[in-house]
Amino acid sequence: MKSAIHSSLLVAIMASACSFSSSAQTQDTLGIPERSIVITGNKERGADLIAVLYSREDMHFLDPMAPRFLLLDQQGKVAFGIGGNVKGQLMYDMDGAIDNNGFTTYDIPVPMNPAQRNRLAGDATHSTLYMRLVGRTKLGLLNAYFQSNFTGNDDSYGMTIKQAWVSLGNVTAGYARSSFVDAEAQPPTIDSEGPSGATGTKDLLVRYKKKFGKGFTAAISAEVPKSSYSLNTSVEEIAQRCPDLPIYLQYGWNDNSHVRVSALLRNLSYRDLATQHNEWATGWAVQLSGMFTVAKDLTVYYQGAYGKGYGQFINDLSGNGFDLIPSHTPGKMEMPGVMGMLAGVQYNISPKFFVSATYSQARLYDQGTLGPDTYRYGQYVVANGFYNILDDLQVGLEYNWGKRTDVNHQSGHANRISAMVQYNF
Repeated sequence: MKSAIHSSLLVAIMASACSFSSSAQTQDTLGIPERSIVITGNKERGADLIAVLYSREDMHFLDPMAPRFLLLDQQGKVAFGIGGNVKGQLMYDMDGAIDNNGFTTYDIPVPMNPAQRNRLAGDATHSTLYMRLVGRTKLGLLNAYFQSNFTGNDDSYGMTIKQAWVSLGNVTAGYARSSFVDAEAQPPTIDSEGPSGATGTKDLLVRYKKKFGKGFTAAISAEVPKSSYSLNTSVEEIAQRCPDLPIYLQYGWNDNSHVRVSALLRNLSYRDLATQHNEWATGWAVQLSGMFTVAKDLTVYYQGAYGKGYGQFINDLSGNGFDLIPSHTPGKMEMPGVMGMLAGVQYNISPKFFVSATYSQARLYDQGTLGPDTYRYGQYVVANGFYNILDDLQVGLEYNWGKRTDVNHQSGHANRISAMVQYNF
């Protein structure tokens, strides 16, 4: 691929950018965003590629903004961006605390621990760096995306990969959000964990995505499964043999409004130690999600999902052993029912200031042999406000309330106040 990069800085334009919500970036007549710093051979030819770099399609609120620093080749066939953010968060728990920087309602002590009623903590691990390349090829548009942050080691802020994928035309391959996840439909939070009932897993996958008609998008993918089992002496977890198969159909009618119907099929393997045979169980899930603008400055977010054996996809249940649990028959496992839902609203008070509020719930059914102190449901409430002091400098304040209730009806709760400062570059 032939490219030539001029060594001089041609454009350094910083003006009023939209707030850190999902609103579009201001652009000049050439399509070059005003906040960008461009070293370019031909910005007129590369304007459409830069528009791709600045698109928020399939992006979560917590994903970094579009890159500030852009490189274009002479022919306008390739655009490359480097960006990220520095994010610092201070949090204080009172009247019930969670020993976790993410506000995970599953981790709320039940019953409440009187020795852990308050907690002061800070976190900068969700600062991020990323790179993205967009180019034209004979086979369609090429996208390469890499994102990392510093959550790999709590003691030393070790770097970890968050996403790493390549797409060519309609096909994407790599480590990315599952096709069962509707990232745009999830409301803004400072909390890195997000609502208890939201879907949010990332997988190694191969996805085919196609836009058609007026506003329609469909996708299907094969994904390397992640699973988490509860085990006893008559069963054990073994390697998986079948990919997860999510599919969705979406209709969108403007940049901030869409509705999506999703489905998931998965087969999970385990070992029956009573008969010394390998077995498998079939899981499934369906989901309705989306967002829409009620008025010019008012946006509503929603998600409702139900299925069996897909606990790994739900924020509150991921990694906690609820994809497969032992049945009452020795050597057999079963898939418990799982429900996740959220409803949120965002109001833009001004181009630089917006507020939001969300309620979410995750619920586990058919706990079977797991006992009376097993998780039954978690509730999550968040209210926050975000203000852009400068174009790329944002502050936020957030209140979280959470409650965990177990099968025996005992419960615990927690409250958290968080403050955030973030600079995007």
